[in-house]
Amino acid sequence: MRRTYDVVIVGSGAAGLTAALKLAPHQRVAVLSKGEISGGSTRWAQGGIAAVLEATDSIESHINDTLVAGAGLCDKQAVQFVVERGRDAIESLISLGVEFDKSGENAHEDGYDYHLTREGGHSHRRIIHAADATGKAVQKTLNERVLAEPNIDVFENHVAIDVITNRHLKNKASYTDQAHGVYVMNLNKDRVETFAARSTIIATGGASRVYLYSSNPDASTGDGIAMAWRAGCKVTNMEFNQFHPTCLYHPEAKTFLITEAMRGEGAYLRGVGGERFMLRYDSDRAELAPRDVVARAIDSEMKRTGVDNVWLDITHKNADFVISHFPNIYRHCLGLGIDITKDMIPVVPAAHYTCGGIDVNLDAATDLDRLYAIGECAHTGLHGANRMASNSLLECLVMGNAAADDILAREDNMPPPAIARDWDESKVTNSDEEVVVSHNWRELRRFMWDYVGIVRTDKRLARAKRRVDLLLSEIQEYYGNFRVTGDLLELRNLVTVADLIVRSAQKRSESRGLHYTADYPLLGEDARETTLIPFNRSVTDRVE
Repeated sequence: MRRTYDVVIVGSGAAGLTAALKLAPHQRVAVLSKGEISGGSTRWAQGGIAAVLEATDSIESHINDTLVAGAGLCDKQAVQFVVERGRDAIESLISLGVEFDKSGENAHEDGYDYHLTREGGHSHRRIIHAADATGKAVQKTLNERVLAEPNIDVFENHVAIDVITNRHLKNKASYTDQAHGVYVMNLNKDRVETFAARSTIIATGGASRVYLYSSNPDASTGDGIAMAWRAGCKVTNMEFNQFHPTCLYHPEAKTFLITEAMRGEGAYLRGVGGERFMLRYDSDRAELAPRDVVARAIDSEMKRTGVDNVWLDITHKNADFVISHFPNIYRHCLGLGIDITKDMIPVVPAAHYTCGGIDVNLDAATDLDRLYAIGECAHTGLHGANRMASNSLLECLVMGNAAADDILAREDNMPPPAIARDWDESKVTNSDEEVVVSHNWRELRRFMWDYVGIVRTDKRLARAKRRVDLLLSEIQEYYGNFRVTGDLLELRNLVTVADLIVRSAQKRSESRGLHYTADYPLLGEDARETTLIPFNRSVTDRVE
């Protein structure tokens, strides 16, 4: 089946829906969502959105804070581009109906009456939020607006397989090298469909599910990054994965974070035998050390003692105090049989944010014509080697608008979508070895956690590369012989992304930002990005 649109957007988070709303008055848009429209990472964002919104703050201050957090690898032009557009992005959300928290006291000098908070790395109060569920409020409003737009069609349970490029066309000689839409697995009908488009936007989020422990939803499997790589796009800084120190370790709570505020209120981290181990890693700050320090300490303790988790202990505090300060955590843990006023909380660090991604310019354009990438899947240069809190949602909004602006500016020069060859499954069969997919999935996430996690070494990276190479070969063979499924497509993408992460990490012989290697613990003299360029790849196409 073939569908035709002006623009196809793969992903339904803040970035993708922002672009869709800006395009809708002028073009027909399809939004593809792997699951439900709210299934991505946006709705899980607890914090807020960073922007300069009060007179005592400044654009220059926000830029400087971001550059410092990025450990020398931010692109200053990109930082300035995003930060300067922060206020407009917030005002656009307010006009759409997002209800941010009001201060309840005095309006700011410029008339704003919104409560602004401050987070790590920021020198001013500049985080506008909706309680502790900003992402949910933003996603809800964007969903409502998108679903009400007659020029936007939303396709839930549709998994993108690959970008349609010239090699997929019936008459490729008529076109320069460019994107022409995507092949898509319709999970509702269990069939592959062709979505042809004059422009294609990838907005699929990050790749944190490549790790055993992650704070992200299950959909964060690096699909867009892997698709762009297979289409011939460069990727940059894939070695920089941000880890949150304390994610609840429980089989029924795979993505539940335990806020840093609990350590701020006196909770201790304990290891085997109840030892309070942070004092050995940072005697002055202990549990209040920065995220990367705490995450590395927990990782070290787990590897040293061979345990699957450590424990966060706030039982020495008054029970009423604990319940009043952390009511949501108390209720959630109690539902899992953990009374945090009496029991220590099992925690592990969790992969949280992908700072690298598909290389794009400030129009959100990749190096494949008419293919754009926005949000966590893209590398703009904003985050550098370490994302500063609450800059990510801001980037989604700004770059979503940037992609739409560029598409609209080129509208008159874009011909109708090309005709791609149909998807062909005449030479494949249904798999009788689904266990291979589940087994490889578990193996991949385990060795990525053990060898390419918070602390790395050359030896660990080499071990990971050998295993990635074997999985790449096995999965490519499997993909070429059996009908595609959602699980197989995710595994294929995860292994591709794992390979990109390992190769990028092997190229960085220093410790910078989120990349820490015990073999090179010091910061290098030159701040250089790690860019990988595709070449001579073997790609199995399922087209006639």
